[in-house]
Amino acid sequence: MSVKLDAADLNAFMAAQFPQVAAQFHVEHVSPMAAEVRLKVTDAHLRPGGTISGPSMFSLADLAMYAVTLAMIGPVALTVTTNCAIDFMRKPIAGRDLIGSARLHKLGRTLAVGDVLIRSEGSDDVVARASLTYAIPPAR
Repeated sequence: MSVKLDAADLNAFMAAQFPQVAAQFHVEHVSPMAAEVRLKVTDAHLRPGGTISGPSMFSLADLAMYAVTLAMIGPVALTVTTNCAIDFMRKPIAGRDLIGSARLHKLGRTLAVGDVLIRSEGSDDVVARASLTYAIPPAR
Protein backbone atom coordinates (compact mmCIF):
# COMPACT_ATOMS: atom_id res chain seq x y z
CA MET A 1 0.00 0.00 0.00
CA SER A 2 1.27 3.45 -0.81
CA VAL A 3 1.04 6.66 1.20
CA LYS A 4 -1.64 9.09 -0.02
CA LEU A 5 -0.65 12.02 2.24
CA ASP A 6 2.92 12.80 3.27
CA ALA A 7 3.96 14.71 6.40
CA ALA A 8 3.64 18.12 4.72
CA ASP A 9 0.16 17.23 3.41
CA LEU A 10 -0.94 16.08 6.87
CA ASN A 11 0.40 19.21 8.57
CA ALA A 12 -1.44 21.39 6.03
CA PHE A 13 -4.63 19.34 6.52
CA MET A 14 -4.41 19.72 10.31
CA ALA A 15 -3.80 23.47 10.02
CA ALA A 16 -6.88 23.84 7.81
CA GLN A 17 -9.23 21.43 9.59
CA PHE A 18 -7.98 21.58 13.20
CA PRO A 19 -6.04 24.83 13.72
CA GLN A 20 -6.24 24.35 17.51
CA VAL A 21 -4.26 21.11 17.07
CA ALA A 22 -1.74 22.33 14.52
CA ALA A 23 -0.11 24.68 17.04
CA GLN A 24 0.61 21.81 19.47
CA PHE A 25 1.44 18.89 17.17
CA HIS A 26 3.64 18.34 14.14
CA VAL A 27 3.71 15.31 11.85
CA GLU A 28 7.42 14.55 11.56
CA HIS A 29 7.51 11.53 9.26
CA VAL A 30 5.20 9.25 7.29
CA SER A 31 5.89 5.90 5.64
CA PRO A 32 3.55 3.09 4.58
CA MET A 33 1.45 2.09 7.63
CA ALA A 34 3.55 4.27 10.00
CA ALA A 35 3.89 7.87 11.15
CA GLU A 36 5.70 9.91 13.79
CA VAL A 37 4.04 12.90 15.44
CA ARG A 38 5.62 15.40 17.85
CA LEU A 39 3.82 16.98 20.80
CA LYS A 40 5.41 20.40 21.30
CA VAL A 41 5.40 20.37 25.09
CA THR A 42 4.60 23.65 26.85
CA ASP A 43 3.57 24.57 30.39
CA ALA A 44 -0.05 23.95 29.32
CA HIS A 45 0.75 20.21 29.06
CA LEU A 46 2.17 19.91 32.57
CA ARG A 47 0.47 18.60 35.67
CA PRO A 48 1.48 19.05 39.31
CA GLY A 49 4.91 17.56 39.86
CA GLY A 50 6.20 18.95 36.56
CA THR A 51 5.37 15.95 34.39
CA ILE A 52 3.36 15.84 31.18
CA SER A 53 -0.31 15.11 31.84
CA GLY A 54 -2.06 11.91 30.83
CA PRO A 55 -4.61 13.79 28.70
CA SER A 56 -1.75 15.37 26.72
CA MET A 57 -0.21 11.96 26.07
CA PHE A 58 -3.62 10.56 25.13
CA SER A 59 -4.03 13.42 22.65
CA LEU A 60 -0.67 12.61 21.09
CA ALA A 61 -1.59 8.93 20.72
CA ASP A 62 -4.96 9.81 19.20
CA LEU A 63 -3.53 12.33 16.75
CA ALA A 64 -0.69 10.00 15.71
CA MET A 65 -3.21 7.25 14.90
CA TYR A 66 -5.37 9.76 13.01
CA ALA A 67 -2.31 10.89 11.05
CA VAL A 68 -1.20 7.40 10.02
CA THR A 69 -4.75 6.46 9.05
CA LEU A 70 -5.20 9.57 6.89
CA ALA A 71 -1.74 9.10 5.40
CA MET A 72 -2.98 5.79 4.03
CA ILE A 73 -6.61 6.62 3.06
CA GLY A 74 -6.37 10.30 2.15
CA PRO A 75 -8.04 13.37 3.68
CA VAL A 76 -11.17 11.79 5.17
CA ALA A 77 -11.83 14.25 8.01
CA LEU A 78 -14.73 12.27 9.51
CA THR A 79 -12.54 9.27 10.38
CA VAL A 80 -13.00 8.93 14.16
CA THR A 81 -11.67 7.06 17.18
CA THR A 82 -13.89 4.17 18.24
CA ASN A 83 -11.62 2.68 20.89
CA CYS A 84 -8.44 3.56 22.76
CA ALA A 85 -6.59 1.93 25.63
CA ILE A 86 -3.42 3.50 26.98
CA ASP A 87 -0.78 2.27 29.42
CA PHE A 88 1.34 4.91 31.14
CA MET A 89 4.67 3.21 31.84
CA ARG A 90 7.12 5.83 33.08
CA LYS A 91 7.43 9.54 33.71
CA PRO A 92 8.47 11.52 30.61
CA ILE A 93 11.76 13.40 30.70
CA ALA A 94 11.17 16.98 31.84
CA GLY A 95 11.56 19.75 29.30
CA ARG A 96 11.45 17.53 26.21
CA ASP A 97 8.86 17.11 23.48
CA LEU A 98 7.12 13.77 23.15
CA ILE A 99 7.24 11.68 19.98
CA GLY A 100 4.38 9.32 19.13
CA SER A 101 5.32 6.50 16.75
CA ALA A 102 2.13 5.11 15.21
CA ARG A 103 1.84 1.88 13.27
CA LEU A 104 -1.18 0.34 11.61
CA HIS A 105 -1.68 -3.40 12.02
CA LYS A 106 -4.86 -3.61 9.94
CA LEU A 107 -6.35 -1.17 7.49
CA GLY A 108 -9.71 -2.23 6.13
CA ARG A 109 -12.59 -0.46 4.38
CA THR A 110 -14.30 0.53 7.64
CA LEU A 111 -11.73 0.07 10.44
CA ALA A 112 -8.10 0.89 11.09
CA VAL A 113 -6.34 -0.82 14.02
CA GLY A 114 -2.94 0.14 15.33
CA ASP A 115 -0.75 1.19 18.20
CA VAL A 116 1.30 4.17 19.26
CA LEU A 117 4.49 4.14 21.29
CA ILE A 118 5.27 7.44 23.03
CA ARG A 119 8.82 8.41 23.95
CA SER A 120 10.52 11.53 25.24
CA GLU A 121 12.54 13.16 22.47
CA GLY A 122 16.03 11.66 22.38
CA SER A 123 15.17 8.61 24.50
CA ASP A 124 14.45 5.01 23.53
CA ASP A 125 12.44 4.40 26.72
CA VAL A 126 8.71 4.06 26.08
CA VAL A 127 6.67 6.45 28.24
CA ALA A 128 3.26 5.16 27.17
CA ARG A 129 1.70 2.63 24.81
CA ALA A 130 -1.72 3.02 23.25
CA SER A 131 -3.86 0.66 21.20
CA LEU A 132 -6.44 2.38 19.01
CA THR A 133 -9.21 1.58 16.55
CA TYR A 134 -10.54 4.13 14.09
CA ALA A 135 -13.79 4.00 12.13
CA ILE A 136 -13.54 5.04 8.48
CA PRO A 137 -16.76 6.46 7.03
CA PRO A 138 -18.17 4.80 3.92
CA ALA A 139 -17.29 6.36 0.58
CA ARG A 140 -20.02 8.66 -0.69
